[in-house]
Amino acid sequence: MAPPLGDIAHLGHVELLTPDLDGSLWFFTEILGLTENGRSGGSVHLRTWDDYEHHSLTLTAHSTNGIRRTALRTSGEEALRRRVKELESTGRAGRWVEDEPGIGPLYVSTDPDGHEVALYWESEWYEAPADLRPGLKNQPQARPGHGVGVRRLDHVNFLAADVEANAAFTRDVLGARATEQIVLDTGKVAAQWLTFTNKSYDVVYTEDWTGSRGRLHHIAFATDTREDILRAADLCLDQGVFIETGPHKHAIQQTFFLYVYEPGGNRIELCNPLTRLVLAPDWPLITWTQAERAKGQAWGLKTIESFHTHGTPPVD
Repeated sequence: MAPPLGDIAHLGHVELLTPDLDGSLWFFTEILGLTENGRSGGSVHLRTWDDYEHHSLTLTAHSTNGIRRTALRTSGEEALRRRVKELESTGRAGRWVEDEPGIGPLYVSTDPDGHEVALYWESEWYEAPADLRPGLKNQPQARPGHGVGVRRLDHVNFLAADVEANAAFTRDVLGARATEQIVLDTGKVAAQWLTFTNKSYDVVYTEDWTGSRGRLHHIAFATDTREDILRAADLCLDQGVFIETGPHKHAIQQTFFLYVYEPGGNRIELCNPLTRLVLAPDWPLITWTQAERAKGQAWGLKTIESFHTHGTPPVD
């Protein structure tokens, strides 16, 4: 049985691992325009200017890159308890922790692929210091005067050995809705986009052709305008940040995008999906075929060859 609609309020924050903490910190603060909001142990907590919570992203020094935790805020204490009960009843029992500043108890479990997923309700609302106080009282923080100035964390794209199993977990246990997917000629689901809100997607699962588990494809930050994406490309070019592909427009979800790699080796997407909402309660699942996906992006940009080499269409 699908859980009550709305138990998960939104994507809260993520924790990335990086073997180059100083380089990653430079990228997220100077290039993207995030603000540092505290440190704990080997981790640095950062926030986007329009996030109402303590942090949007945690960077943790590690021997390798990747994603450690994806945190989802529930719509209330009862919603949190319902999801915990569902996790435990479906064999995905986790543990309670209190290990993040500004965040109350988190229930930490994993998806079938091994990605760490944390659920929480209690959250400290951010109060900007005097030098970051905004001109408008309905805005958490002043816009940054440097970098891209990304507005918020937009979505997480996980690599998974079994897309269907992980997508089913996200739908049936956590309460997401699937909005779009890629289905290969064999009938295998190669990718699926899911949402907890009226955004067109918050979480994506993409087939990992290596068969590995628990890996990251990318995390994405939303900008106000398409022009911000173009400016981001110029900034990355000037500052020596590797641009993988874009700027361009995806066919799936119609997101205007740019893919880059931050110094720690994590792929980061800058995206402008702000007008793409799913308001219909009976939205049909849109399926893209292998042939349709092979055509490339919306305006004909060819997709990254390495994905084709291993038989999995590239994704947004």
